[in-house]
Amino acid sequence: MSDRTYPGGVGRMIRAILHEPLDPGLELASLTAASGKAGGVVSFVGLAREEDGGVAALVLQHHPVLTIRSLEKIAAVAKSRFAVDAVTAVHRAGTILLGEPIVFAGVAARHRRDAFLAADFLMDLLKTQAVFWKQEIGATGARWIEPRLEDLADVARWNTTALEMAKQ
Repeated sequence: MSDRTYPGGVGRMIRAILHEPLDPGLELASLTAASGKAGGVVSFVGLAREEDGGVAALVLQHHPVLTIRSLEKIAAVAKSRFAVDAVTAVHRAGTILLGEPIVFAGVAARHRRDAFLAADFLMDLLKTQAVFWKQEIGATGARWIEPRLEDLADVARWNTTALEMAKQ
C-alpha cells in the first residue's frame, strides 16, 4: 500500500509514504524525467542504520492524514525557499530492516547550488518535522526514538519558523 501524490509536469512535488520497499533508482528516474529545464538533480537516500548495537529493525508508524500533510508542507517550504523545478520526498513506513532505504529526498533545479541547498534543507526538515513515530527493535525489545540534538541543530541553521511551515 502506498499513499502517493503525483502532481504532473514541471514544478511537481511528490510526497509519498510507502509501505513496501523504496526503490531509489525508480524515484530518481521519475524526478529526472519530470525535471523540465533543470540543469541538475540532487538526491539523498537515507538507510536504516543501527546507532548503539543490537538493533534489528526500525518500525515507523504514521497517521494517514497528518503524516502526508507534514510531507506536503515540508516539500512546499523547500520549493518556495529555493529556485527549484521539482521536489520529491518519499518516506517508508512500517518495518524497515537495517540497510534498507528509508527515505528519498530529491530536488531538480536549473543551478546546482539551489539543488544542493534545497536537498539539504528538505532532508533536515524530513528528519525533524515529518510526523512519524519511530521505534528501534532489538534483542532486548523496542524503544521509541526522537530526533537527536544534532538533527535539531541541523534544522535550526535554516531559521525555519512555525509561521513559514503554517503558510504552506
